[in-house]
Amino acid sequence: MSVLDHIRSGRTSCVCAVAFALALITAGLSTTGLITTGSAAAQTPEQTPIRFSLDGRIEGPSALFLLPLDKGYYQGESLDVTVDDAVNAFEPISRVASGSYDMALADINAVIRFRDQNPTAPIRAIFMVYNRPPFAIVGRKSRGITDPKSLEGKRLGAPPLTTTVQQWPVFAKLNDVDPTKVTLEPIATPVRVPMLAAGQLDAALGYSFRLFIDLKDRGVPVGDLVQLQMADYKMRLYGAVIIVNSKFATDQPGAVRKFLRATVRGFRETIRNPTTAVEPVLRRVEHAKKDVEVERLRMAIRDNVITPEVKANGFGAVDPMRLKEAIGQIALGYTFKTRPTADAVFDASFLPPAAERRVN
Repeated sequence: MSVLDHIRSGRTSCVCAVAFALALITAGLSTTGLITTGSAAAQTPEQTPIRFSLDGRIEGPSALFLLPLDKGYYQGESLDVTVDDAVNAFEPISRVASGSYDMALADINAVIRFRDQNPTAPIRAIFMVYNRPPFAIVGRKSRGITDPKSLEGKRLGAPPLTTTVQQWPVFAKLNDVDPTKVTLEPIATPVRVPMLAAGQLDAALGYSFRLFIDLKDRGVPVGDLVQLQMADYKMRLYGAVIIVNSKFATDQPGAVRKFLRATVRGFRETIRNPTTAVEPVLRRVEHAKKDVEVERLRMAIRDNVITPEVKANGFGAVDPMRLKEAIGQIALGYTFKTRPTADAVFDASFLPPAAERRVN
């Protein structure tokens, strides 16, 4: 019977029990594991809470963050991380700006626009995830879609609350497409794939790994699908980036660096074994199909995460000259109040050392 048993049961006086416990502590003893020495659980560092928002629904590529969460990589860095999905691509930006979330995954081009419209917004972009953006127009050969110019005279599904639609004017200008000859249908995101599969649209705008994989899963023949990935057609933009609330970054710089370090560790494992990495996604999405989400994850890794630039410079970094060029391309479809510099857009000070960010 332990000291606490005596205290709780009242079988001996509280004074005697406490005296006995103090004697044991003085002697450096242990009773039923309550008194420990060395690196004991009682000496575990306090966990820093971090609320992290994804940029949309939970799907295959979400494994990049859910795997390190479920594997305990964040916890191993003394971080108490929660990861939530988002209603649309713009929600993570407002979440971080308001301080309701500490960090998030968000499209850097949308972040640039948001900060131009809200110059005092407490947001920093600190780690590039999609080095090559997944912006795409996916159409059907049977509807006459072959290349950018073939979009003229066609009907495209364009959900308003998507970052891909924001890039349409840029894509059109870069590829000499007359936007007045293209009909953009402002449809809801959930009906985009069903309408395209049913032939009610000729093509649709969205992330390539969402549209292409969902259409394939819906039974549309792969041979009838055409992917016009905007990065293949003169577009120099970056994609989704990790952002952080500025106050949180100032108050908890060590926690931000630890988060990125654990994330890089998760990236490596996810890339090494996508088939296993999607398990955290499947645990959270009841009707998710493993083969579909593995293919979606593999596509995102191949097309958006691992690029020649990432192989050369490591995970998370940006090329300042390319970012400057990207800002110039944004200006083709958006009028800046004050055009930002590359240094003002991306803060590299939280990145792990280059040696720790290497792909291999």
